[in-house]
Amino acid sequence: MFSIISSIILWAPGPGELLIIAVIILFLFGGRKLPELMRGIGKGIREFNAAKANVRTEVEEGLRAEDRKAAEQKKMDDSQQAEKKDSSQE
Repeated sequence: MFSIISSIILWAPGPGELLIIAVIILFLFGGRKLPELMRGIGKGIREFNAAKANVRTEVEEGLRAEDRKAAEQKKMDDSQQAEKKDSSQE
């Protein structure tokens, strides 16, 4: 476990490398396109988070529906058993 963490830390880019990457991005996209690029990335992240929340909500609703269905089935089974018990006692 320690070796995995240490290898990740050793391969992480330092401040100098991050500066070089930022300068390359600035040259590639230019000063005018950079804010537009960042807006696009932000929009993509928002859409991803919204989709993730939507999937989570659908899964939770499905689980609740299954729980309700199981509870209703149990009630029906219990009532049928009670009816059988009552009819057998007569």
